Amino acid sequence: MSSEMEPLEAVRELLRYVGDDPTREGLRETPARHLKFLREFSSPQEFTWTTFQNEGGDDMIVQTGIPFYSLCEHHLAPFFGTACVAYIPEGRIVGLSKLARAVDYYSRRLQNQERITYEVAEAIQRELAPTGVAVVMKARHLCMEMRGVRKAGCETTTSRMSGAFFDNGRCRAEFLKLIES
Repeated sequence: MSSEMEPLEAVRELLRYVGDDPTREGLRETPARHLKFLREFSSPQEFTWTTFQNEGGDDMIVQTGIPFYSLCEHHLAPFFGTACVAYIPEGRIVGLSKLARAVDYYSRRLQNQERITYEVAEAIQRELAPTGVAVVMKARHLCMEMRGVRKAGCETTTSRMSGAFFDNGRCRAEFLKLIES
């Protein structure tokens, strides 16, 4: 059996496990489509952190409403939501698309929300060495909505704050006010 046939047969076996017939018309191509989805979804696009010299501003830069999608590493079920990312520049600023790209990069794999939040914040800290970083993510987890407790519409919020966002209450309050709308 070739290496490509083994995963196809595994998905067919999974379909049989849930009581369906992988040879019926609607499911014949499902194993290949599912594997294509998994490969595509779990292959986030690499990107370069394009940075520029900060021209004197030391006010926070905040990007809100960044959509993200991920797969729960515990149940393989989707979770999705939005991220808010902020930093206070020191020497460098970043091209704005890079904040959203960082969220995509860390969410497009088997994950948990807490880790994505942490990894996005740490990447910004590593790449920019800003005065502070803040990341807040809100998500709906289908593993919780469709099974288990079955609480539709429930959102989970995670946050990671460092530097000025962690140490300075006024800075944190300003950030939280900016993202609440």
